[in-house]
Amino acid sequence: MDSPVPPHPPEPRPRRRNRHGRGMRGPVAPPQVPLSASRAENFRDLVQDSVERLERRWPQLADVDFMVLDVPGTLEETVPLGRAVSAEKGRPAQIVVYRRPVEIRTKNRDERALLVHEVVVEQVAELLGLAPDSVDPRYGQE
Repeated sequence: MDSPVPPHPPEPRPRRRNRHGRGMRGPVAPPQVPLSASRAENFRDLVQDSVERLERRWPQLADVDFMVLDVPGTLEETVPLGRAVSAEKGRPAQIVVYRRPVEIRTKNRDERALLVHEVVVEQVAELLGLAPDSVDPRYGQE
């Protein structure tokens, strides 16, 4: 005898394996290995290393906010690598380093670390009203 109500189709089960039966793929490297850090995280680490190096010599930099942005927000004739903004009422001084323009100008991590440090030194010098070589005596020698 025919049933007036068709049976419900079974609910689709979540896939636990890929179509080849090998299972779900995991990360290539565990999180504690440097390989798993993104380019942006590595860049932030370079900026932080440079800031820590300068804060030992200039303790007043503890009040400055250091930021990393991907690209500058304004269109200019030349693309800046960084920017220093003086403190205003209710807002601390800021130094911004732009990640993509710095990455484009370097070929490897060592060059990038050197350029990041130069940009940070130049922006600190501009903020403090000093020459870059007085902010860091090794500026331009590395």
